[in-house]
Amino acid sequence: MASGTQLDPETFETFRGWRVNRHRYAREWKERTGGKVVGYFCTYAPEELMVAAGILPVRILGSHDPRDATEPHPVAMHCPFCRDCLAEGLRGRYDYLDGIMVAQPCHHIRQASAGWEKHVPVEYSYYLPMPHHVQGPHATTLLARELGLFKESLEQWTGDPITEEDLEAGIEACNRSREMLWEAYRLRRGATPPYTGEEALEMVLSSQMVDKREHVAALEALMPRLAVRNVERPTGARLMILGSENDDIAFTAMVESCGATFVVDDDCAGTRYFWNNVERNGNALESIADRYLNRVPCPTEDWPERSRVEHALELAKEYGVQGALVVRHKACDPQVLEIPALTRAFDDAGIRTLLLEYDAGVPVDRFKARVEAFLETLGPGADGE
Repeated sequence: MASGTQLDPETFETFRGWRVNRHRYAREWKERTGGKVVGYFCTYAPEELMVAAGILPVRILGSHDPRDATEPHPVAMHCPFCRDCLAEGLRGRYDYLDGIMVAQPCHHIRQASAGWEKHVPVEYSYYLPMPHHVQGPHATTLLARELGLFKESLEQWTGDPITEEDLEAGIEACNRSREMLWEAYRLRRGATPPYTGEEALEMVLSSQMVDKREHVAALEALMPRLAVRNVERPTGARLMILGSENDDIAFTAMVESCGATFVVDDDCAGTRYFWNNVERNGNALESIADRYLNRVPCPTEDWPERSRVEHALELAKEYGVQGALVVRHKACDPQVLEIPALTRAFDDAGIRTLLLEYDAGVPVDRFKARVEAFLETLGPGADGE
């Protein structure tokens, strides 16, 4: 663990253990249940359908190690996140996967999944078209139809039908997981958040790797203690992180060691993953489609209204954010198009921003000096002194 924050063994150590040992967990889950494990590349993947089919959905993430494994492949121009994900497959770290799937994301992740399918053969693979114009009048009809085709494909692969009762159980499991994560996140609004951004990241990432019911049970056991927990460290500057996908624990710990606390986020390793629930409208597939179309959109799906900017700003105000770190993967084109509008909106609201761009991993030491300088601009006491 990096210095600056410590995980309470009675609270967040369970989540950290799941994240660190995620590959072992998946293998043991397969042995224990006899079920299949499917890796997915983007949080637009409909976990409800996979859970309904008795499948363990596992988000494919990188390790933040040097990505030499991808050098022979034509992805050098692609973002470091997608290269890191592909490298994990090429190294065999996900060799327990029975299948992979991707819901139409950015071009770079699509290429990473295609490279995985070609060079890391698995028993099953599926590409789910996802409307980029999520605000379009026909988006729900289109996505519901595609979800139906995905459901049929899962049934043919597993040999078992997915009944209405199965769909209800899948929806309930995922909804309950999201509700519990939101319940925990609401505690961060107060003047002294009961846990750090590092701990929040451990909590949310682990929910993308383990059985939803197990994760919910851990959160339900945690909440009574969390509501009265005192963190033995000053909150310091109240920060928000947003931008490209960021699941780097070391980076988060480094920022908080400088005298700050991430009180909220807007990326797919955090709130964007669990933002809204499936609201039943009579048809299960249409209800699931509505959930993914109405969630806080990724920049690739946020055209033409650009609602993400307003949402991020409202979130910052709700959590009393003093400064925002905008993280961008090099070559992340959708994020490049959004950053000017984001930073302008935050600056107009009196919330300072710091843009950090990286390529092959996060240069923690180099960024630390910039973070410390940024905290000094937020005013007396903002750096925890």
